[in-house]
Amino acid sequence: MATGTIALAEEPGRTIVVLKGEIDVALRAEASAALANTLERDLPVVIDASEVTFADSTGIAFLVQFVTIGHDEGLDVTLRNPPPVIVEVLDMLGVRDLFVRAA
Repeated sequence: MATGTIALAEEPGRTIVVLKGEIDVALRAEASAALANTLERDLPVVIDASEVTFADSTGIAFLVQFVTIGHDEGLDVTLRNPPPVIVEVLDMLGVRDLFVRAA
């Protein structure tokens, strides 16, 4: 049973991907849908991770895949307010610089 969510908030000029709770393998379908819908909008993306409490390897892979594919498609992808649980893993993997921090 999923204890986290991945949702989209559409704003003029950008798409907000809102991550809450535990971002793990249970959210694989939601992650795929969010990525597909965001790419379809073809607008800059802000990933709001401020309410993430846990991210397993699948959750971190989602973030890396999102930013990589977004950049390949010419989209700016920023990471807003990532908690230490995410920042530490991104640093450990050496991929933190892929994300531009949003205020």
